[in-house]
Amino acid sequence: MSKYHYSGKTKQGQNVKGTMDAESSSEVVVALKRQGIFPLKVEKNITAKRDISIKLFKKKIKVKDVAIFCRQFHTIVSSGISLIECLDILRKQTENNQFKEIISDMYEDVQKGVSLSKAMQSFKNTFPDILINMVHSGEISGQLDTIMKRMAEHFEKENKINNKIKGAMVYPIILIVISFIVSGVLLVFVLPGFIGMFASFNVELPLPTRMLLAFGEIIKKYWYIILGAIIGLIFFFKRFIGTYEGRLKFDKFKLHLPVIGKVNKKIATSRFARTLSTMLLSGISIIDALEIVIKVMGNASVSEKITESLEGIKKGEGVALPLSKTNIFPPMMISMIEIGEETGSLDELLEMSAEFYDEEVEIAIEGMIQMINPVILLFMAAVVGTIVMAIALPMFDMYNHLQM
Repeated sequence: MSKYHYSGKTKQGQNVKGTMDAESSSEVVVALKRQGIFPLKVEKNITAKRDISIKLFKKKIKVKDVAIFCRQFHTIVSSGISLIECLDILRKQTENNQFKEIISDMYEDVQKGVSLSKAMQSFKNTFPDILINMVHSGEISGQLDTIMKRMAEHFEKENKINNKIKGAMVYPIILIVISFIVSGVLLVFVLPGFIGMFASFNVELPLPTRMLLAFGEIIKKYWYIILGAIIGLIFFFKRFIGTYEGRLKFDKFKLHLPVIGKVNKKIATSRFARTLSTMLLSGISIIDALEIVIKVMGNASVSEKITESLEGIKKGEGVALPLSKTNIFPPMMISMIEIGEETGSLDELLEMSAEFYDEEVEIAIEGMIQMINPVILLFMAAVVGTIVMAIALPMFDMYNHLQM
């Protein structure tokens, strides 16, 4: 059973609201009418969990989950099984409980005669715009199985790139965390331990040692303030990028970073080519396709520039010329689009470009790792080396003092 929220009116005209456990929304409607209540709204509570532990540890619906859904959907439907039976099978075998409930709701909606794309629109936070529009296109053309196969390939590539990016960030983050932990231990615990020994020999501490010692004392005494300041900065940063203006500035900044900026541009190019080619191959018009591409780029600055280009495309300037003014996409990509426009094979050339730039992204990420890791190691060596020197300098002075 699931929990449903309802609102309605009694025979006397009074507004009533409440919740009810039932197998389906139709069961709630029947139960309310028996109570003399005319139902106005009945909706399933997909977020509430009966067990707090389930709510705390529920799995997030990721790109990988959507890719698996599309792949399984294609396999089942292409074997001749009906849409309703397909959804019934998928809801039973899906391991993610939250996704299972969403598919169950879609199953109920489709049983009532609602189209699959319409049912998906109720869960826009789960299903991307590109998938909803592609499913709608597949329903009209009668090629839903083919569309789902194409979407599965699209999201599998998207998931692969996301995993590459996450994997590239793991090692540098671990190195940075270790460097801060080692530095903190040396400053707070190791360095002060030598001070008493130096003092007993009347050794005057060098300026670098005194500065680091004072810094260590500040960390030791006011660690909670420092920790609070770090947490506060993280909170305000998240609030800042949570706004459109903040996200736009941050995404623009990422595009202009050394090394990382080039990788971000290649990722944007790959995503643009892959998404646009997928939609054009399914028969969606260039204007409608670009409007959806804008929503799935994942970079507000790139999306804004494509939006500006869209105005020129609508005016009849073609596709290549307006996109070339964005300064985001490389000349090869623009040339491929221009050739595609002239030959009428824009979808095929974009698909070829997507495959090329998918490989370019992987190469660029590996190159970025090879450049970033030595820089981080040098940073670690500089930080730890400075602290070690601060300990070693007074020891040399003490040795000279003993020689006298």
